[in-house]
Amino acid sequence: MGRPLTIWEHARLQGHSRRDFLKFCAWLTAAAGMESSAIAQVVKALETRPRLPVVWFHFQECTCCSESFIRSSHPIVSDIILDKLSLDYTQTLQAAAGAQAEKALHDTMAKYPGEYLMLVEGSIPTAADGVYCTIAGRTALDIVKEAAAGAKAIVAWGSCASNGCIQAASPNPTGATPVHKIITDKPIIKVPGCPPIGEVMAGTIVHLLAFGTIPELDRVGRPKAFYSRRVHDTCYRRPNYDAGLFVESWDDENAKKGYCLYKMGCRGPTTYNACAVTKWNNGVSFPIQSGHGCIGCSEENFWDNGPFYQRLTNLPGFPIEATADKVGLAVGAATAVGLGAHAVLTFVRKRDVIAGHETAEPKAQE
Repeated sequence: MGRPLTIWEHARLQGHSRRDFLKFCAWLTAAAGMESSAIAQVVKALETRPRLPVVWFHFQECTCCSESFIRSSHPIVSDIILDKLSLDYTQTLQAAAGAQAEKALHDTMAKYPGEYLMLVEGSIPTAADGVYCTIAGRTALDIVKEAAAGAKAIVAWGSCASNGCIQAASPNPTGATPVHKIITDKPIIKVPGCPPIGEVMAGTIVHLLAFGTIPELDRVGRPKAFYSRRVHDTCYRRPNYDAGLFVESWDDENAKKGYCLYKMGCRGPTTYNACAVTKWNNGVSFPIQSGHGCIGCSEENFWDNGPFYQRLTNLPGFPIEATADKVGLAVGAATAVGLGAHAVLTFVRKRDVIAGHETAEPKAQE
């Protein structure tokens, strides 16, 4: 067979049944945030599309994005990496090293110009000509520019590659810079978070894998399937916020009862992410569920937006919520008014019933 194997052909050679393949396509559809009606499109794409060549770079970062990705549970990420993708280069997961590793990188770029997917983890230092991060004797800045030239699209993993993250915190001595400020002529998908959720990373990849196109993005370049709603909107503690029930200190009774963490600095009302829906650790939990407020790690400049435990006040753009204090007062006042109204109505009804009963009695005697 002269042409590259399609994903279905490769899966069949490895002993996967048609049923296994269709189940995988159904998962891909869900992971990419699409409706079940799109499953047939996914099946067709994977039957005809060859494996996607991938190069994965690591620059100024802590590798937490890779750690998160390899812990994605649906499906087993090794299946995506080894079976469905052609992961040709990555400093942390490849067996090759040194000259052999660099050869694999340049062979992929030369063989698949305009076809390979470029994944970037970490910010790129630009100060002092980029000397703060070098690989194989070359700066990260040079490597990014070279690899991006032939890439089909770029995925910026995590907040480091998406917006600079901690390395870019004031005064930013290394000139840490996100990918989109260096490369401006290629499609770039931002998947921010510190780190992003593994399933969100996998879902982004499988959309590219199945359709060869980037998913629908929000105004800052994030996949809408995962970043279209605030953590606050889907948080299980939201009813407590609406009721004006808040944790006032980390060890008070309200904390033990699981009340809202807004007053403890939670950034859920201003953070767009899928944490409360997809969750971490195989869908078991997320930071707020563990008792810690959201720090807004998927938003730009979260590291310089004041202390994490400093409460936000007078949030703009949420007219139905006002401030936490006003919410509590308003709910309390509304409850009091409601109880008062209920009491008045109950009294009126009872009076009418009694009056009607007294009026009806003489007629009964007749």
